[in-house]
Amino acid sequence: APSTRWRDLLVCAIDGTTLTVPDNPRTLARFRKQRGNHGGTGYPQVRLLVLLACGTRSVIDAVFGTTANGETTYTPRLLRSLHAGMILLADRNFGAQDLLAQIAATGADLLVRLKNGRKIPVLARYPDGSYLSMLGRLPVRIIDCEITIATTTGRHTGVYRLATTLLDPHRHPTTELIRLYHDRWEIETAYLELKSSILGGRVLRARTPIGIEQEIYALLVTYQLLRTAMADATTTQPGIDPDRASFTIAHQTARDQLIQAANVIAGTTVDLIGTIGRHILANLLPARRLRVCPRIVKRAISKYQARGPNINRTSYKATVSVDILTPADP
Repeated sequence: APSTRWRDLLVCAIDGTTLTVPDNPRTLARFRKQRGNHGGTGYPQVRLLVLLACGTRSVIDAVFGTTANGETTYTPRLLRSLHAGMILLADRNFGAQDLLAQIAATGADLLVRLKNGRKIPVLARYPDGSYLSMLGRLPVRIIDCEITIATTTGRHTGVYRLATTLLDPHRHPTTELIRLYHDRWEIETAYLELKSSILGGRVLRARTPIGIEQEIYALLVTYQLLRTAMADATTTQPGIDPDRASFTIAHQTARDQLIQAANVIAGTTVDLIGTIGRHILANLLPARRLRVCPRIVKRAISKYQARGPNINRTSYKATVSVDILTPADP
């Protein structure tokens, strides 16, 4: 679908999350508990890192392992799936210059956020306010901007610094890149679907390291099959954005088909994907609106720190304004 690409580049994102596994001696021999201010996690955890196609939220590649290793340690194992014709979106955690150089060496372009306090040399200025710089030996274009989100409850302003390997400001305008970076949040929605919609927030059931690996692969395969059915369904209707397909509808329809053992009797017509697709098209979500929700911890480790019914879960309609910041000459 056209919404999966930006200026002929497949829009992808990379990020990590954790899955919780049973607490027993066999799992603790491979996985560990996370430390924290309130005693740490009650269960051992697995770190999962995914390369995602933002438009359809389908998984391109995934790796997982112990939380003893960070996201950037696992990232090189995903480079096998990057190639020219992609643009990779990533947060500040992936801004290390050596890692960015490895990503760029695959032929994929990148758009990554950097820390605001990082010292960046200004080698040349562009008319749109961006400027040429270097991260190690990698030439990048830097965009400093101030983004303001306004709702009925007030305004919030943040300063962002983005780096991209797309150096031509005429072919790849600064304002479009800033708005494109927002698509990175699609991977957070994918993790919500994996962990909340499919798993229901539960601990994985397998009680051995090998069983945990099998269960994670099964989880990813299930998610990918549902996403494939959703993408196939929306593709049949020209002009429908894939994000209008409801993951909840797809998941519940597939579950019902399995519970009812539909189309598994000899002599019947196999139409599982068709059934899911018809339910998806009959229950399309409205076109996405710009909304924001307060970003706070909604499930604290300690129940005494939780806000309970006082948590503001309202989503507010919002408007966004962007100002390009021009750094002063050194």
